[in-house]
Amino acid sequence: MAQVVFELPPTVFSALRKSPEDFAAEMRLAAVIHWYSQGQISQGKAAEIAGVSRAEFLEELFQRKIPAVQVTLEELREELQRG
Repeated sequence: MAQVVFELPPTVFSALRKSPEDFAAEMRLAAVIHWYSQGQISQGKAAEIAGVSRAEFLEELFQRKIPAVQVTLEELREELQRG
């Protein structure tokens, strides 16, 4: 597995009241939520990268008020016309 290393001052963790492990998990989740909301990755891939289940990822989207369905109005119209 590849690793990415960030060097942060220790004050970051105390200011946020998070352990380095909790901080890293939150960063991963924030990144995948951003990539998902931009349409760059699927729900399944986002959950995999974040290290959570798809249900847990969907719950995070709900809590952050981010739509779980990333479909444009035009895509929806096309789908309805095909159906």
